[in-house]
Amino acid sequence: MGGLTGGAPPLPSDTELIARLKSGDESAYALLLDAWSGKLLRLARCFVSTNDSAHELVQDTWLAVLRGIGNFEGRSSLKTWVFRILVNAAKRRSTQERRTVPWSSVARAEDAGPTVDPSRFRGPTDPYPGDWWAYPATWPTPEQEAMATEIRNEVASALTELPERQQIVLTLRDVEGHTSEEVCAMLEISASNQRVLLHRARAAVRKRLEDYFSPAPAADDPDTVAP
Repeated sequence: MGGLTGGAPPLPSDTELIARLKSGDESAYALLLDAWSGKLLRLARCFVSTNDSAHELVQDTWLAVLRGIGNFEGRSSLKTWVFRILVNAAKRRSTQERRTVPWSSVARAEDAGPTVDPSRFRGPTDPYPGDWWAYPATWPTPEQEAMATEIRNEVASALTELPERQQIVLTLRDVEGHTSEEVCAMLEISASNQRVLLHRARAAVRKRLEDYFSPAPAADDPDTVAP
């Protein structure tokens, strides 16, 4: 799954943006609002249970940016700094909603165990141990299916069913197109933690799509279990 990019013109450099923001240039602030508000809202929605809460988080983030830009020292990119403000506020809000998770620890139930059902692979005594018994069915090409509404709905549904941490990492990496370094900085997690969460999230979404694209068994299929 690759990052999805829009058609908006590129923003000025961080150096220019930061200087303009610190000087009170409202047009620079408007550029960031247009470029990042939608991304911030999608990320906020991963943390909290209502759209209203997500919108409040985004508003609070932009207010914090205005208040804090004078003290911004450029130790991270401007975008990472803005997104980290939202993540920290979202963690506090999710605590209030009793949905907080310990980001610093990767040892959680949803992160344990095999990513794919082991029965789908050949055993150690097989001439080709570890290989697939049957390779996953070929999906339609992106050109054929990328714009299909039902496919997009299926992916969106799969995302909402992921554990919270996996959903957030997958949203940042594959929906918003951030690099692994940016995601680690935004969420303040290790590179290995990020890789595990992303791998499991991608595997879960792929399994969902694999099930979707698999043809339904024929009525006379001997393996079909009668109701």
